[in-house]
Amino acid sequence: MTEFPIWRIRPATADDADALSLVASATFLESFAGLVDGGGIVAHCLKQHSADKYRDYLAKGAKAWLAEVEPGHAPVGYALICAPELELAQAGDLELKRIYLLSRFQGSMMAGTMMRIVREAAAAAGHERLLLGVKNDNHRALAFYAKHGFETIGTRTFDVGGKTYDDYVLALKLANTLLAN
Repeated sequence: MTEFPIWRIRPATADDADALSLVASATFLESFAGLVDGGGIVAHCLKQHSADKYRDYLAKGAKAWLAEVEPGHAPVGYALICAPELELAQAGDLELKRIYLLSRFQGSMMAGTMMRIVREAAAAAGHERLLLGVKNDNHRALAFYAKHGFETIGTRTFDVGGKTYDDYVLALKLANTLLAN
């Protein structure tokens, strides 16, 4: 049995934009290859997961965290919260724009810890709900979000490189989330 590596989750800054871009593209490709058009994945990652895109999010007040493992603090996952870009957003909402881990680290304490950090940051900033979009047939992700108290509030279409896919929009009421922990 392989021993699980030493890991940490830390706040990311604009100086981490290259690492965010790399792990974002890697986790998106790993999550959707074979499920979503390959050319669309490449186009989406080049546009939506560039280092400049992450620098722009952070400059506009988004918060991000990197999950890293030893040796050398290799990035293996990340989370990003930002002002809502979802049509179903209301005043007081915050969007969990992205939360991904490489599959080798999914199901570990890392995933739950990252979600706890995100929820606590959103609640501490005074937000009422945390929203996210998730591909409607991503059963593993849907189970993870349900485990953390998210509920479906609607649907949307999501563009990946010019092709659209169906997503659920989920919400977590933050007033109750800190009481549950």
